Amino acid sequence: MPISGNRARRVRLARAPAFLILAATIPAASPALAQSIAALPDQTSRIRLSNRDVNHIVCVGGEIEDVKFSAEKGLAVERGGSDAWVKFLVLETDDMGAKTRTYVTTPSEFFVSCNGAIYPLYAEPADIPAQTVTLVPGGAQRARANDALLGPLVEEERAVGIALAILQDRVPASFSEVAPSRDRLILADLPTASLSERRRLEVEGAGLSVSEYLVRAVATTTLDERDFLDTALGADIFAITIDRLTLGPGETARLIVVRRSVQP
Repeated sequence: MPISGNRARRVRLARAPAFLILAATIPAASPALAQSIAALPDQTSRIRLSNRDVNHIVCVGGEIEDVKFSAEKGLAVERGGSDAWVKFLVLETDDMGAKTRTYVTTPSEFFVSCNGAIYPLYAEPADIPAQTVTLVPGGAQRARANDALLGPLVEEERAVGIALAILQDRVPASFSEVAPSRDRLILADLPTASLSERRRLEVEGAGLSVSEYLVRAVATTTLDERDFLDTALGADIFAITIDRLTLGPGETARLIVVRRSVQP
């Protein structure tokens, strides 16, 4: 149940908040794949692409509107939705029955339009496996996406929506991952349990940060959201949600802490 940090009261919703409905239309952040490269908008990314296999470009949280490139450099590009595919063309010659293949080695420049931003890519073809280039939203794009998600909601709906998105593992791609703390915490009001931060996120444009903690009990423990209104978890706690209130020895609960300020 979520609880507001200042008013210390619980919030119940009879239906899913609009935030979750909107978030369902935005791809959740996913772990990086093997052979994957991240690129940011408005700055040239130097990358290596396979000159033998088909390479994949993915626009996170939106569609690829256009790709500008020099076709005379020997490559083909196809796009559809949030994806584009790049293939360097192979020149095949036949000299008296002896076939020779020549692979492109000349670098090419691409200008990919994704989510209203331009991603300049300087691609060097090489004899390597197929590559995936992920076009990651910049700060401005993330802030706009977060404003579209959270702007229409009142504070309590924001808190509940953010907490449920994390508990359901549907974190919008517009939320930025931050390295969590490695410290294990024991709160003064909860001596029978320890906390470890599992995930930390920043919601750019909204002035919010979010942490997910695992609460592990060393003895039978009854939890209350107010137990976690502790400055060790943040100086400006906005809301707290925990997925279970009773733990046996060795059992864990998931705790979501939403703060009005970005944590250092």
